[in-house]
Amino acid sequence: MKAYCALNDQKAHEPSFFLVNGVAQNCPEKPERMDALVASTKTSGMDLREPQDYGLEPIAAVHTPEYLRFLATIHERWIRMDGASQEVIPGIQPNRNDFSYPQSAIGQAGYHMADTACPIGKNTWHAVQASANCAASAAHDILEGASSAYALCRPPGHHAFADMAGGFCYVNNSALAAQILRRDHERVAIIDVDLHHGNGTQGIFYNRNDVLTVSIHADPVRFYPFFWGHASERGEGDGLGYNYNLPLERGSGDDKFLTALENAMERVSYFAPTALVIALGLDAFEGDPFGGLAVSTDGFGAIGKMLSELKLPSVIVQEGGYLCDALGDNLSSFMDGFQSS
Repeated sequence: MKAYCALNDQKAHEPSFFLVNGVAQNCPEKPERMDALVASTKTSGMDLREPQDYGLEPIAAVHTPEYLRFLATIHERWIRMDGASQEVIPGIQPNRNDFSYPQSAIGQAGYHMADTACPIGKNTWHAVQASANCAASAAHDILEGASSAYALCRPPGHHAFADMAGGFCYVNNSALAAQILRRDHERVAIIDVDLHHGNGTQGIFYNRNDVLTVSIHADPVRFYPFFWGHASERGEGDGLGYNYNLPLERGSGDDKFLTALENAMERVSYFAPTALVIALGLDAFEGDPFGGLAVSTDGFGAIGKMLSELKLPSVIVQEGGYLCDALGDNLSSFMDGFQSS
């Protein structure tokens, strides 16, 4: 399996601000995450490559031009303000329904950033584009006949909506990959196995019936992203019935997660897609710093093996999974399981 990573470009994004219970702390979405994951790709025998530069085209296919202009220019505009912080952090976040579009940097930050967990630094846009190129390169591998490919995306992407960043995410790499696969595949499914609900992915495809979105995650009734990810969210308009959420109670381990995955795969089978995107979060791990679920290292191997049984051409897109001793082992376990059949 080919794996794609632009290590130096992606590590250039070094967010520092993170708010926990009203207290500023160091951001857990650290560049060092990539070192553990890169080492794991080699352990699992993957062919690690630099991604091709696809420019804005694949990103613009799932994000608005207004939003992309914001991502590309906001940091330069922000730091020109007197006394501005070195990272763009929103200070106002309105309910945007029917609001006019603000012209100020402060107003646009509030408009395009769902929370304070997606600070934008001087190298963020550069790293985001490199991360997107990893997803695009992996998707193009599938179009060219590969059975699977891995995109080591960082920053991650599944909390990014068409016009809004959030939760460490800026460009939705899983959505981008699915949109590329749609060029040759009439129906594409996305299965998100991250600790957190893939709210941005859901939002991008919520009114569409050509991409089925499925997410297994900690119940958002008391967990991020709080406002999305409930079982009642089934899609709207043409997309009604094409979104499937499987929230799990806090602390759920392998058995409950794998049971939910069986349900997810059954739903996918009735959609009859011809290609798959796996949004791979390793933060469901029992020892992950966020501590929401309790999947074991062996459990990730079982998840990988089960997903391989769908026998679909698959793009595996890295989402969450934060620094802990087992981070690389968890990726290796998943990949070993996925490649075992």
